[in-house]
Amino acid sequence: MSEYKESDLPVAINHEEFVTLPGGACVRFESNGEAKDVFIRGEFTPVVQLFPDCDYEFEDGGKRYRVKATFEDKLLVDFA
Repeated sequence: MSEYKESDLPVAINHEEFVTLPGGACVRFESNGEAKDVFIRGEFTPVVQLFPDCDYEFEDGGKRYRVKATFEDKLLVDFA
């Protein structure tokens, strides 16, 4: 399992990897068929479900970030 941080952005993570942001958010996902269930702050339920080529923006620690589902089994995490 790999862990990334804000200095690694933009980064494409696999389902067993995660990104820890300075504001305390930990971004990870689980595949749900073609969709990606995205978890952002350690919740047990996904914040959003993204289908390939769809994105979601959120704020953490006063900064804005974007996650985007890919057609591969990856999630792109970057600044918004």
